[in-house]
Amino acid sequence: MSTKWRNTSVKIVLILFVVCIMLFAFSFVNHTSFTGKSFAEAYGLPIGQSMFDGDSILDDKAPVEVPLLGNPLFIVHEITTLDLKGLLMTLTTGYVPFDYSTISSEGIDSYGNARGFEGPGYLTLDGDKLAVKAPDNYIWGYSSPYKVLTKTNSGVDVVENGTVVQSVPTDKIKELNFHNDFYNVTSILNWYNNDATVGSNFTLEKGIVGFSDGRNNISYSDVERIFGKNVSDYVDAYPAGSPIVLYMGNTTEVAAEDYYTYLGSHPEYGDSVREYNARQFVEAWNNTVIPPHSSGNGHDYVSFGSAADASAPGGSAAHGVCPPARALRAAVLGEGFSLPVGMDGSENAVLFGYNPARDIKVTNTHDFPVKIIMWTQGEGTGMAIYAKLIRYVPTDQVNTSNLTTNATISQDIGNSST
Repeated sequence: MSTKWRNTSVKIVLILFVVCIMLFAFSFVNHTSFTGKSFAEAYGLPIGQSMFDGDSILDDKAPVEVPLLGNPLFIVHEITTLDLKGLLMTLTTGYVPFDYSTISSEGIDSYGNARGFEGPGYLTLDGDKLAVKAPDNYIWGYSSPYKVLTKTNSGVDVVENGTVVQSVPTDKIKELNFHNDFYNVTSILNWYNNDATVGSNFTLEKGIVGFSDGRNNISYSDVERIFGKNVSDYVDAYPAGSPIVLYMGNTTEVAAEDYYTYLGSHPEYGDSVREYNARQFVEAWNNTVIPPHSSGNGHDYVSFGSAADASAPGGSAAHGVCPPARALRAAVLGEGFSLPVGMDGSENAVLFGYNPARDIKVTNTHDFPVKIIMWTQGEGTGMAIYAKLIRYVPTDQVNTSNLTTNATISQDIGNSST
């Protein structure tokens, strides 16, 4: 650096220093003192909103600028960051960008941008300060209908977040373009014509409510935007009200023991129907993830065949679900969990009156999520049915008490159930 440039730089700094000293005399001119809470209220900040590193806490609002004469110290962060363009604008307009470091405790830089974390954080109040909190190791919530069709006397209403956005007459329902991997307009027509009464709802989209960390509820579109398509697809597959693990940080997968049984033969109920039902049970429960201290169920879009059974209420039952239910029950009890709701301890493991997919509830009492894995080998009456749990343990907490693996261990639980 030349001597001339060094002298010029010193002069610029001295001039700015003198300006700051002069402005200090006006430090009480048009000055408004903010706390994080009062600023959030004054400018309508989206407290509870999910945020990523680099997002502005103002969301899509215009930057906040305040009179320099009343807030002379706010120019300091422009000087320290050598924001020459900002300094020029401040000195020519008399307004300075608000310095958010004065009202924040963590996760927010002086310009109001979220900083210093990975994953989906969220804006909150930390006492009287603003903060963007980094995500916990696990984030979960509960799926909830966000957009539904409600049957009316003359057709259906499209209701989004509690507000009717469209009314569709009966003869136009067939033209609706709502669909996903699990339903289409044919499904909607079947519901309308065969199942629904006036006031009944058909869920089109599910959002997330009741977040584990207290952040704001989100719409269906925000599920994919914030947590990814895999999570959005999972939400689609499971009934409204299901607990959903939305995010996991640094975890290690630890496999528990395998449990297995065989389908066996009961020709009086039809072994082909029994095999179909067993496979449907496995499909419904495989890859189900249950958050800590929550009760989860299988997914919703499976069907079960019926077999005549004089001892069953209504004269028929979904025979074939009990062998996979016993395998699941063994894996759950082997993990130290309680007997699932909708099951008993007998060979006929599924209680009458419970849908084997959505009504059975498995309660995870761990401090971390678990995933249920189910699969089959072979076919026919000799088909083997397996179940095990995967623990998602925080990597820094893996120890001998939770690192039990089962690379070579399997347990046969018998095969005589219907």
